[in-house]
Amino acid sequence: MLVLSRQKDQTIMIGDNIEITVVDIRGDKVRIGITAPTEIPVHRKEVYDAIKEENKQAANVNIDDLNNIGK
Repeated sequence: MLVLSRQKDQTIMIGDNIEITVVDIRGDKVRIGITAPTEIPVHRKEVYDAIKEENKQAANVNIDDLNNIGK
């Protein structure tokens, strides 16, 4: 893991097209802004994990269950 120190209004670049900017620092909380191309999804880790779990469960759906929807 790369660990960097930044102050308010300073930016970190990831590649050529992703910017992470420290927007605000209040106590033990840091607000960051992310600028990235729309084709790159950006989620909080807990949301990303929930999406992965939903996709995993959806992939395990039985085809017969899908055929019975609406009957």
